[in-house]
Amino acid sequence: MNSSELMEAQCAQTGAHTPNEVIRLPYGLLGFESVKNYVLLTNPDEAPFMWLQMLEEAKRSFLVVAPSLVVPDYQPDFGDSDVEFLELTSPADGFLISIVTLRPHSQATVNLKGPIVINRRTLIGKQVIPNNAAGYSLRHPLPVS
Repeated sequence: MNSSELMEAQCAQTGAHTPNEVIRLPYGLLGFESVKNYVLLTNPDEAPFMWLQMLEEAKRSFLVVAPSLVVPDYQPDFGDSDVEFLELTSPADGFLISIVTLRPHSQATVNLKGPIVINRRTLIGKQVIPNNAAGYSLRHPLPVS
């Protein structure tokens, strides 16, 4: 995110939302299908992690990370219908994030089977199961450094 986007995210954290910063997930997320509007919050101290915060329930959010930071050769293959729905005209149009799961007494994992793809231009997103999902884990261990 650039400094302008970071400032917008910080505005979102305080409750000041503008239409151009709200990420719309028309189908919601698995288990949260009724929640359609989110903001992506960043904090330099928590990088590379971000928070995908629900607008309908502001106290609920998902810890997310760009999957390519976890698996550098991550290459999900998205179906034509998903690409068309998201209006992706080039790979650069899409921004991918994956949900991180933290469990007590266990290693943190990241969901590589169901990344969230967001169109950078329209801010419309969708949780997508790639055509090559069999090659990825639902609970890929998060490397510890």
